[in-house]
Amino acid sequence: MNVGIISTRYATAFLRYCNYTGGAERVCAQVRRLLAGKESSPVKLEPELERFTEMVIRHGRLDCIRFILSSFVSMYFKSRGELEAFLITAVPAPQDLVLRIRGMIERQSGRKVTFETIVDESIIGGFIVQIDSEYIIDASVRSQLDSVRRQFVIQNTRIV
Repeated sequence: MNVGIISTRYATAFLRYCNYTGGAERVCAQVRRLLAGKESSPVKLEPELERFTEMVIRHGRLDCIRFILSSFVSMYFKSRGELEAFLITAVPAPQDLVLRIRGMIERQSGRKVTFETIVDESIIGGFIVQIDSEYIIDASVRSQLDSVRRQFVIQNTRIV
């Protein structure tokens, strides 16, 4: 079976369960922290997440857990009519830039945006905006260098 289908089915069931217990917001916040690697030490999982993880292990789907939890987060925000967005920069972004980009996304989409900033030195400079794991605006120096490198290789592989 396809990992995408598996993760969607499990994530849908997990979201329904969390909504039923009333813990969807708590669980989503913890899942986002876990996926981002922001938990420095072992943490006590939310009861819903602990039960769900045990069930995933029992069904032999642990290899899909990251996909399942990512799908769960996306479905959670979609069910609330919100967007999840990330601003990735090489150095910490100034707060006014973060507010301007967040405001721009909210105006364009007409929806509330949960916005998170990430520092990734590998992009060298510039920024990347990722919205709902689908739409990406890549204005990073790394992507521009990759583009120049590809063009250079194409130009120099022609037979003269």
